[in-house]
Amino acid sequence: MNTLVLASNNRGKLAEFQKLLAPLNIEVRAQADFAVPDCPEPYHTFVENALAKARHASRISGLPALADDSGICAPALGGAPGVLSARYGGEPKSDAANNAKLSAALAAMDDTAVYYVCVLVLVRHADDPTPLIAEGRWHGQWQAEASGSHGFGYDPHFYIPAFGQTAAELAPEVKNQYSHRAQAVAKLLAMLEAA
Repeated sequence: MNTLVLASNNRGKLAEFQKLLAPLNIEVRAQADFAVPDCPEPYHTFVENALAKARHASRISGLPALADDSGICAPALGGAPGVLSARYGGEPKSDAANNAKLSAALAAMDDTAVYYVCVLVLVRHADDPTPLIAEGRWHGQWQAEASGSHGFGYDPHFYIPAFGQTAAELAPEVKNQYSHRAQAVAKLLAMLEAA
């Protein structure tokens, strides 16, 4: 596996995965290079959506494909916003609307625990019966007041007790060592190195 397609049009993710997979001599290309349209994400779990995106990109490109699906979950809300994290506050998607809605939902709760989830799925071909699946979780507490200017999405409200800071207050290199995505990538890299 020398080349794989990233089932995303996010240039930031592309650059991140290119850097991470370079030591394994794997070239990562954007799905746009192969005219792969966005894949619908109709499922209720991160793994089903990531698997659908990976199979979709692989089927159209003819290459192995890597996809991720991620979001934030609040146990007190039954796991919401979950797979709906990007559009939790409605359309058009907005970090401010998402954060305001989650703050309002958790305001009356005693339990303000939240965790980020990232699920990575790599398929060797579109019908791969044994896709590689790696999951990372990053646990924290919801903080009603936003704090910090790094990161994006829910990061200004995602407080990590071990650091005494929100994810948006952490230096990017620290976040990139401990985040849900960092954990999932580390597990995926271990699988690829063992293969």
